[in-house]
Amino acid sequence: MFEFSVVGGRAARDIIGRSRPAIVEQVRETYLAHDAGRTINPDSYFLRFPEKPDSRIIALPAYLGGAGHDVAGIKWISSFPGNIDQGIPRASAALILNDYATGYPFAVLEASQVSAARTAASAVLAAEQLTGGRSADRIAVIGGGIIARNILEFFVAQKWSVGRVAVYDQIAEYGTALASYTRETLGYPADPVADLATAVAGADVVVFATTAGEPYVLDADAFAPGQVVLNISLRDIGPEIIHDAYNVLDDVDHCLKANTSPHLAEQKYGNRDFITGTLAQVIRGTATVGRDRPVIFSPFGLGVLDLAVGTYVYEQARAAGDLVTVDDFFGETSRW
Repeated sequence: MFEFSVVGGRAARDIIGRSRPAIVEQVRETYLAHDAGRTINPDSYFLRFPEKPDSRIIALPAYLGGAGHDVAGIKWISSFPGNIDQGIPRASAALILNDYATGYPFAVLEASQVSAARTAASAVLAAEQLTGGRSADRIAVIGGGIIARNILEFFVAQKWSVGRVAVYDQIAEYGTALASYTRETLGYPADPVADLATAVAGADVVVFATTAGEPYVLDADAFAPGQVVLNISLRDIGPEIIHDAYNVLDDVDHCLKANTSPHLAEQKYGNRDFITGTLAQVIRGTATVGRDRPVIFSPFGLGVLDLAVGTYVYEQARAAGDLVTVDDFFGETSRW
């Protein structure tokens, strides 16, 4: 009952690296559990800093029940975009897992790997559901960072057939680095491109994985009918484009806050009529998209996904003997 363990980032990434298809399935089952009401997923809580308006630390508490799970916990994840200027990752995170029977925490995981994996698994699952397969003549990736890299790794793990990957980043060296990694390590033909329009033109799937704080894609013709747009960074796309597309979210109430692109559309138009449904509803067949407009997937990011993937990583680490146990973590283990 009183064991407390740590899973470090290197162990977590090794486990994720050999388990990506299983993680996609974990994410799929968790979306369905959430849709069926077997989760508790309160609002995320944002800690902001007046003198650093672009930085924040977010708390995502959640509970996941059913499908072999009975765990609560919280992810504490920071986003400091200024880190990029120092050559270090924007995000860092920790995930605490709590035993549902007693409430006692039993593990803490370095969770930037968990968070990136659940985000990438969600993106690739959505691409599969919204395109109806696992192939694309061209994928456009906007943003050359860690999340983009993880998404491409999950495309490979899910055995997608991809003709070419076009990468655009405002900082050319990042786009070049991701394109090189995609070619040399992942095996997809890939090139950096000089501008957003060139990247997006002719792409079957467009991935936004940037640090943008407000929309800059404003041209009504930015996306073609039938293009699947994975709006992972949530704030790149103008509300007018959102309004005129098919919109699939992970959770409607969660996504329509914090000035995400769908939230801006709700504020501008005063309704939610532009929302097609959730990804779980698409999986179940109760929501459908057409090919006469762009199809945009906007996932706010659910704490229950972190619990599902974090618990999976914890269990794999335990089976492999990779847990670091902290002796006497609890100072008192009996009332008297």
